[in-house]
Amino acid sequence: MTGDVELSAGDARMVVVPAAGGRIRQISVAGVDLLAEASDHDPHSTHWGSFPMAPWAGRIRNGRFDFLGISHTLDLNHQDGDGTGGGTLSPPVPATPGTLPTQDRDRHAIHGTTFAREWTVASADGNRIAMSCELVDPLGVDSLGWSLAGRADQVITLAPDHVALWMRVAATDEVFPASIGWHPWFAKPDRMDFDPVAMYEQDSAGIPTGRLVTPPAGPWDDCFVNHHPIVLHYERATAATVTVSSPVDHWVVYDRPDRATCIEPQTGPPDAPTIRPKVVAPGAPLGITMKIGWV
Repeated sequence: MTGDVELSAGDARMVVVPAAGGRIRQISVAGVDLLAEASDHDPHSTHWGSFPMAPWAGRIRNGRFDFLGISHTLDLNHQDGDGTGGGTLSPPVPATPGTLPTQDRDRHAIHGTTFAREWTVASADGNRIAMSCELVDPLGVDSLGWSLAGRADQVITLAPDHVALWMRVAATDEVFPASIGWHPWFAKPDRMDFDPVAMYEQDSAGIPTGRLVTPPAGPWDDCFVNHHPIVLHYERATAATVTVSSPVDHWVVYDRPDRATCIEPQTGPPDAPTIRPKVVAPGAPLGITMKIGWV
């Protein structure tokens, strides 16, 4: 098992945990932590650090989707209604094909197959780390029932005034629908600059219907269409502004918790394989970048 990897650049420090889903545990600037602290660092938890989501981001409704005429069922690792945003189902519950059981109506497959698995480090130096993770667990244990072979690759580079992240998902030998992104838990800002174009309407399960609506006032746990960086403002001397930018136009903003705000650039909305799939094929991967900068 790979231990924590520490990167540095100027006054910036970063700790990456390949064994816990290839996630960033913390980004610190002159001793100031940018990410929210967690009570524990359970590798199966979605409530700490900044983790990559692949090959899907957010919920897949009831762990079910159809693609090219084939119905797929995924293990359910999220239960709605258990605290703010719901809670983790650990161990995951195998999905049941056919008629949806009543007990599974508020259960979903969330955040992909890689956030709780160990990533393989290809290289790591003073300020850069490159990692990869197979979408299907070679041991056949921890893939949430996902059977479409492929690989996620991620490169994280730390600079004195920003972190640059790059990720792609590639197919091995067959096509599949995908949506990828990151899920960083930022320390709670005092205010936020955010000007989305539209928001996805949610149904009673809190999952997008596919219809776009005018964004209401927050707080939110929603997916937006957004074309501009999101700026977090803090009443502190160091890293008083933190800017999250990405060329993608889908962003989930989750600012209901008191301790943190999540700013999540994604290539598509939650339940993307059904609502707005992007198709990954051999030789045609899906990629995304994100930059977290501070002043």
